[in-house]
Amino acid sequence: MKLLATGLVLVLAGCAAKSPESRIGEHGQETPGRWAARREARAGIDTNWVSRIGGRQASLFVGEAFQSNPNVRIAAERVNRAIAAAKTAGASMNPQISAGLNANRSKQVFVGFPFGGGGVPSSQFSSFGSALSVSWEPDIWGFARAGRASLVSLAQAEGQNYRAVRASLAAQVLRAWLAVTEANEQIALAKEAQELRETTLEIVRDRFSSALSEHGGSAAQFRLAESELASSKAMVAQREGERAQAVRQLELLMGRYPKGALGNTQKLPKVPAMPPAGLPSELLLRRPDILEAERKFASTGKMLKQGELAFYPSFSLTAQTGRSTESFKNLLDSDFGVWSLAGNLTQPIWAGGALRSEYSRLKSDERSALASFQGTVLRAFGEVEQALAAERYLVRREEALINASQSSIAAADAAKADYSGGTGDVLTLITAQSNRINLASQLVTLRRLRLDNRVTLHLALGGDYRVGN
Repeated sequence: MKLLATGLVLVLAGCAAKSPESRIGEHGQETPGRWAARREARAGIDTNWVSRIGGRQASLFVGEAFQSNPNVRIAAERVNRAIAAAKTAGASMNPQISAGLNANRSKQVFVGFPFGGGGVPSSQFSSFGSALSVSWEPDIWGFARAGRASLVSLAQAEGQNYRAVRASLAAQVLRAWLAVTEANEQIALAKEAQELRETTLEIVRDRFSSALSEHGGSAAQFRLAESELASSKAMVAQREGERAQAVRQLELLMGRYPKGALGNTQKLPKVPAMPPAGLPSELLLRRPDILEAERKFASTGKMLKQGELAFYPSFSLTAQTGRSTESFKNLLDSDFGVWSLAGNLTQPIWAGGALRSEYSRLKSDERSALASFQGTVLRAFGEVEQALAAERYLVRREEALINASQSSIAAADAAKADYSGGTGDVLTLITAQSNRINLASQLVTLRRLRLDNRVTLHLALGGDYRVGN
C-alpha cells in the first residue's frame, strides 16, 4: 500500500494519460499572509510528528494499524479501482482488433419443386471462414481524451483520499494511545487517593475509639471518613474501566480483536515544542482533502468539456479481412480471401433535448464541485486557526492549574499536620485532600488535551509523517 502513489503515476503514464491541469487557484477564498492566531509563520513540515508526540511505541502501533485496519485496505482498493477505470478508458481509444473462425453445415429442403424422383428434394451446404477485424474511432475533437482525463483526475483524487485516511488513522491511533496513557496516570492518582483515605480513616478511628469527641473523634466524622474511602474505591474501579475501554478502542484501530490484552503502562509524554505552521498558502498544496477536492473539481471540468464535444460529429473506421470457403482445407488459400473497409460519419441533429439537458447537468456538477472545494479550503483554514488558538488558551489554563495544584498540596500537608496535632478538624483535612487529588487529575487531563490538540494541529496542517524514529 505504500507504493500506491508511485504505482498510480506509473500506470497512468503507461496508458499515455494526461492529468488535468491544477485548478487550485480557482478556490476563490482569501488566503492570508499569516495565521491570525499566531504572529510568526515559520515554513516547513514536521515529517515525524507521530514519533515526536508518542515515541517509538506509538509509532509501532500506527504502523500496525496501517497494515491491518480495514478502512486503510478499503481506501487502497478504491485507488486500485480508479486506476483500472482510467486504464480502461485509455484502452478504448486505441484500435480494437479481433480474430475469429466459424464453421457451418446446413441442410435445405425444396418443398414443391418438381425435380422428380422419390421423396422431397434437399441440398446440404458446408461453409468455413476466418476473419480479422479492426475498428477504430479516431478522437478528432478530444471527446475521449476529455473523458479519460476526468477518470485520471478521479484516480488522483482517490490517491489523495488514501493519504487522508492514513493521516486520520494515525491521529486516531495516537489519540487512543494518549487516552490509555492518561488512564494509567488517573488510576495511579485514584489509588493514591484511596491510600490517603485509608490513612485518614485510621486516624479518625483511633480518635473515635478513644472517645475524643473534642478532638475530632465523633461518630459523624468517622462515618464521613468511611464514606470518602468507599468513594475513592469506586473511583479506582471507574478509572480502571475507562482504561479497559481505551485499550479496546486502540486494539480495534490497530485491526486487532478487542480482548483488552494490550500491555501499556506508560505515562503521558511531555508536550513537545510547537510544530512549524508554515504559510496559509502552503496548506493548499499539502492537505490531502484539499488536493482531493481540487482533483474532483478538475474532473468535473473535463466532463463538462466532454459534454460540449458531444455536439460535434463522430467518425469511425472498420476493416475486415479473412477467408470464406466450402472446404476447410481451403482456409489457407489466398484465392478464397475476402475483405471490407468502411467509414462512418455521425452528426447529432435531434435527440429530444438529451444532449442539452446532459450539458446542463454537467455544468451543475462543476458548480457543486467548486462549492465543495471552496468549503474544504475554508474548513482547512478554520481548523488550523482553531488549533493554534486552542493551544494558547490551554497553556494559560495549565499555568493556572499548576499554581492551584501547588497551593493545594501545601494546604493538604498543613491540614494533615493540624489534624494530627489536634488543632484541625477532619472535614478540612478531607476537603484539602480531595482538592489536591482533583487538581492533580485535572492537570493530567489537561496535558492529554494539549497533546490531543497538538495531534489536531498536525492533522490540520497536512504535515507529512513517517512511522518510526
